[in-house]
Amino acid sequence: MSIVSFLEVPNAQSLQQTIKNTLDLINFSFPQTLKKIVIKPNMCYYWDYSTGHTTDPKFIGSLIDVIREVLPNIDISLVEADASAMKCKHAFKVLGYEKLSQDYKVNLVNLSEDKTENVTVTVNGQEFNLKLPETIKSADLKINVPKPKYMDKTTITCSLKNIFGCNPEPLKYKLHPMLDEAIVALNQVMKFDLNILDGIMVAGASPRRLNLVMASLDPVAFDSAVARLMGENPKKIRHLKIAEKQGIGKINFTSKGANPKNFAKLYPKRKFTSKFLVKCYKAAIKTGLLKTDLL
Repeated sequence: MSIVSFLEVPNAQSLQQTIKNTLDLINFSFPQTLKKIVIKPNMCYYWDYSTGHTTDPKFIGSLIDVIREVLPNIDISLVEADASAMKCKHAFKVLGYEKLSQDYKVNLVNLSEDKTENVTVTVNGQEFNLKLPETIKSADLKINVPKPKYMDKTTITCSLKNIFGCNPEPLKYKLHPMLDEAIVALNQVMKFDLNILDGIMVAGASPRRLNLVMASLDPVAFDSAVARLMGENPKKIRHLKIAEKQGIGKINFTSKGANPKNFAKLYPKRKFTSKFLVKCYKAAIKTGLLKTDLL
């Protein structure tokens, strides 16, 4: 079974050490042979990190410090791609990554402007013609730093869905009709090696400070653990089941470090979803409490 580590960050000054300890729990160390590292934060929109929707640049800065303790001269690239409602040239500046790249002397790459290679992959009988960015292809180590969030189409969004953002095609909505398969296809084309959760601030019913750092080498186990924290059953999440079937990882996991239940109790779980409301409407119609002509 894959290992997923959980640790609480006692205070802002101990974030770097907590990240190191979290990686130690999954027996991960940075090989001296590495030359290029890619880090994929979540910059899905222009929401500030305090909302819990985007990765905190201070978290990425602490991660870079951890890496450079071992590899002081390593080439590091922070990557994101344009979307239909988000342009990297604005997000990089608004979310603090432009300043971060200057302060830490790392590359800031818009994958939509990167050189790409065409790759074809089939998931669940659905064929996808995708583009693999050169920056990701040439990296020796790829690190995924997602945020845990709810999403009606996929129940949750975390490490696997964060790689959907690496798709250099800006009009990502074109893949929404087969979103679960597309998420898995992109994770097959762009295999990330390490997953680290920025769970300091999280989104849900409302933003909340959770002070959580997680890590795993298995993105499916990682997302399965996150789903449990969020009050969702990972075995009912379609893209996780497909990813396991495709050999990307395992839904079952072993936890190390802090007790996940302590974080699950504090997670700001959503109380209502569109799916839940539809069920309520159907039940009300069936029992005669609501007339269909009122809908």
